[in-house]
Amino acid sequence: MGFFKSVFCFIVIFFLFLSSTSATVVSHDGRAITIDGQHRVLLSGSIHYPRSTVEMWPDLIKKAKEGGLDAIETYVFWNVHEPQRRYYDFTGNLDLIRFLKTIQDEGLYAVLRIGPYVCAEWNYGGFPMWLHNMPGVELRTANDVFMNEMKNFTTLIVDMVKKEKLFASQGGPIILAQIENEYGNVMSSYGDAGKAYVDWCANMAESQNIGVPWIMCQQSDAPQPMINTCNGWYCDQFTPNNPNSPKMWTENWTGWFKSWGGKDPHRTAEDVAFAVARFFQTGGTFQNYYMYHGGTNFGRTAGGPYMTTSYDYDAPLDEYGNLNQPKWGHLKELHAVLHSIEKPLTEGNITNIDLGNSVYATIYATPEKSSCFLGNTNQTSDATVVFQGNSFSVPAWSVSILPDCKTEEYNTAKVNTQTSVMVKKPNQAEDQPAALNWKWRPESIDDTALHGKGHASTHQIIDQKTAANDASDYLWYMTSVDLKGNDPIWSDNMTIRVNGSGHILHAYVNGKLVGSQWAKYGVFNYVFEKNVKFNRGKNLITLLSATVGFQNYGPMFDLIQSGVIGPVEIIGRKGDETVIKDLSTRKWNYRVGLHGYDHKLFKVDSPLASRWQSEDLPLNRMMTWYKTTFKAPLGTDPVVVDLQGLGKGEAWVNGHSIGRYWPSFLAEEGCSTDACDYRGSYDNNKCVSNCGHPTQRWYHVPRSFLQDDLNTLVLFEEFGGNPSLVNFQTTVVGSACGNAYEKKTLELSCHGNPISAIKFASFGAPEGSCGSFQKGACEGSNDAVPILEKACVGKESCSINASEDIFGSTNCDANVTRRLAVEAVC
Repeated sequence: MGFFKSVFCFIVIFFLFLSSTSATVVSHDGRAITIDGQHRVLLSGSIHYPRSTVEMWPDLIKKAKEGGLDAIETYVFWNVHEPQRRYYDFTGNLDLIRFLKTIQDEGLYAVLRIGPYVCAEWNYGGFPMWLHNMPGVELRTANDVFMNEMKNFTTLIVDMVKKEKLFASQGGPIILAQIENEYGNVMSSYGDAGKAYVDWCANMAESQNIGVPWIMCQQSDAPQPMINTCNGWYCDQFTPNNPNSPKMWTENWTGWFKSWGGKDPHRTAEDVAFAVARFFQTGGTFQNYYMYHGGTNFGRTAGGPYMTTSYDYDAPLDEYGNLNQPKWGHLKELHAVLHSIEKPLTEGNITNIDLGNSVYATIYATPEKSSCFLGNTNQTSDATVVFQGNSFSVPAWSVSILPDCKTEEYNTAKVNTQTSVMVKKPNQAEDQPAALNWKWRPESIDDTALHGKGHASTHQIIDQKTAANDASDYLWYMTSVDLKGNDPIWSDNMTIRVNGSGHILHAYVNGKLVGSQWAKYGVFNYVFEKNVKFNRGKNLITLLSATVGFQNYGPMFDLIQSGVIGPVEIIGRKGDETVIKDLSTRKWNYRVGLHGYDHKLFKVDSPLASRWQSEDLPLNRMMTWYKTTFKAPLGTDPVVVDLQGLGKGEAWVNGHSIGRYWPSFLAEEGCSTDACDYRGSYDNNKCVSNCGHPTQRWYHVPRSFLQDDLNTLVLFEEFGGNPSLVNFQTTVVGSACGNAYEKKTLELSCHGNPISAIKFASFGAPEGSCGSFQKGACEGSNDAVPILEKACVGKESCSINASEDIFGSTNCDANVTRRLAVEAVC
């Protein structure tokens, strides 16, 4: 028995040893995050699982890894996981655990920002609307009702993750977790209760015992042991609030979001790389891109209000998952260089040298290796500096990295990665007719607009968040008023006036539309006033308020009213006399939603699926449903639907909502025709495009939404539009432009399609940019075009060294930086 006892004990100890060794120890000091005792340079990128599909996740995460990332960061979105109190949904693209395991399968770490407030241009900042409507609740402050719900959800997420052993302390991929989000930006508005709430958040998080560090972004007074982190365009000047906390950047904004009526923002690859390199030059060791893949706001998830369905964000991976070149490739090269000098960056002695004229050198030295940065923050002047006996040219607003302090391996302003020009191609499905055949049916509004039938009533006008509980974008406000000929207000000049914040209002009087009005991004309160011919006697006033996502940011954003906020007034004018009848305290009936939504007309198996009309297709008709069938485009390229010609509404493919559409809302004018200059501080107004065009014309249709045979597209058209122009397309690389500096290797790829021609090629001092290259003052003696044709045409990808050995000697001056520029047609 003693022998068997010994064997049993050995087996138990062996398995305990295996289980303990599978755990990863994550800690930190003032220099860096440590993993199993090793200081790490960590490069992370945000990918939000609900903004893509389960089928897209492996490819997105694989491309992130190929791009040189160590980790994937995501928020956890409370409102989609707990749409009703204590009823949870983690299915489909809400399967958080599956997403985390997909990260783990690719061998990457994960950063879990539980929040559970997320901001993120997400509807209501990620808070479920039932939380807003709980008695006695005050959000994001020391309020027991709110904190109990927040703790319940946070604990739910932590327990789910623990059960699957996904924290690093259990052998999983999660190395960091976040509680709250950018609260320091608004905390002062909450007074002492705000500080008490932050302290409570820290204690509550620590009590979860997850075994990895917690972070708080934008929280300069983050209580220990929380690590405070930076968000912004640039974080090189950020200093942690504790000497034992590493310098961490949780949101490096790779672009910016887009709002209805807004221009397309663009942040250059050079400037993003400059911001990253400056951050690491000044002592940073953890950096996360927000976003690395932005994705799509499917359904009604976009917040703001007035956020577009596209959340592309000009990220390194575009909305559809394509490589956004040159940003993806230029950053990939930077990541490789930073990883190569990990030990000096995280453990070396640091020496800073001011070389004058805004040029700074930084040396990271260990006994084994020294690595150096040369940073030029001057916005206009390039610099030539002598450093450790060698001469270096450092362009304005750039950083050069010298892994051995002798040779420039990378400069943020010298882009050697191809630029991919994406184009839309027509649907090439077999036997697909040139034009789609449409059916239609009207949205039934008679019961509401004519008869005022509602679901509830009050003697006051109430906030749409309260009345509709975010069950729909649409809420009807209805009341009636008797007007007699001897009423003091009665006149031939009468108007109805409505104070709204809806963000769209359609006003009916006695069943007839009297007008519509909508706001612009950032200014949502408005006064609607129209002349009305009232009846003597009873008049029914029906106001349809439509929201476009709820406020997601700002101090006490939950208290910002939405919908018809009042007063609602009838105004009579007789000569100089004005009489006002305030209807705000009358009995108001409320009805949530529209009949078509109630009967799920967007579903293929809707009970009313057979009641569509094919004759007399109406155009530019408000409140109309349209339906058609189509065949999926051949191949695997991402699919989009062009909704040009439509007004505003929502679209579904095979019952899946692809989001709100609003192509009739044109972007503002004011775009510059000049090329975007990466030099100088960036903000979202610096490099913009698409002025005067539809804010968003193309809408992503994930391949997983499509079937092999016929597919169904359903549109709800709120404003009125013409569906005859609607068509399906694929998005592909149309041309690939390469730009490689001397002694660098030029790589070109059409990403699955062959290179068909070389439109331009020159080695020397070519001028211009992709699509407008021209030969410069000097050029190699060998014609570059046939060289590139031989190397690339007919291939999906090719590479060639930019050197005189291949392209011949040039007559360039000594101070000219020679490069190879190529434009290939895919």
